[in-house]
Amino acid sequence: MLAMQSDSSAAAYKRIVLKLSGEALRETGGRDTISPQIVREIASQIKEVHELGVHGMALQSQLEQIGVATRVQTAIEMKNVAEPFIFRRAIRHLELGRVVIFVAGTGNPYFSTDTTAALRASEIGADIILKATKVDGIYDRDPNMHTGARRYERVTFTEALTKRLQIMDSTAFSLCMDNKIPIVVFDMNKPGNIRDAVLGKNVGTIVSE
Repeated sequence: MLAMQSDSSAAAYKRIVLKLSGEALRETGGRDTISPQIVREIASQIKEVHELGVHGMALQSQLEQIGVATRVQTAIEMKNVAEPFIFRRAIRHLELGRVVIFVAGTGNPYFSTDTTAALRASEIGADIILKATKVDGIYDRDPNMHTGARRYERVTFTEALTKRLQIMDSTAFSLCMDNKIPIVVFDMNKPGNIRDAVLGKNVGTIVSE
């Protein structure tokens, strides 16, 4: 999960959370392991965003190999491995231009990674959540099963609920709706998509008020 803070006039959003799941980092049809190539590609895209003046949280080893300072914060104590999640410390890292990796979810059972992203976004006052997936947005039907599936460019929280669009789990979605945090769902495998999303370009589907 990547959060970004920007002082750049080019960026459309000042503080951003990029949600990455383990599944999204695996090769399609491959083994149940994270693909080093996909991780490198995502790290390169995050570096592009960092160079815009946007700071963030994610992918420590690959980012440090390409010269981006990082910190790892965990919801479950892991001495000598990561810092505990402390809100004020996370904010300070962002202000200093570091990439901070949030791991171990919320530290509680039964909460999804979507809920963790929504919770951390709420806690740090993020302007938006960028949900990186393997599809290019939100559809009215599963595009892998229906050739006539229609992709939405923009949808409101209310429309998403009414149409029962599968965007996030209900807890995460409610947190975003209550805190008025927009969500962008987009294809992370297309080069430049993360940067374009941060710049506010028409990438994927945006869910907002």
